[in-house]
Amino acid sequence: MLEGYTDVLDIKDLCAILRIGRKTAYRLLQNGEISYLKIGRKYKIPKESVIQYLRQI
Repeated sequence: MLEGYTDVLDIKDLCAILRIGRKTAYRLLQNGEISYLKIGRKYKIPKESVIQYLRQI
């Protein structure tokens, strides 16, 4: 499912993978459900973090 994505995702990718809106994606990050790095104003999400989240639900 995630083969077409790079190892580091952005918000747009996260929304497409989980089929959620931007607001929900930001909420998942802020609540600590998916780990991320913030570089300037951009959120960088390791693909492994998304895989771990999917395994939990």
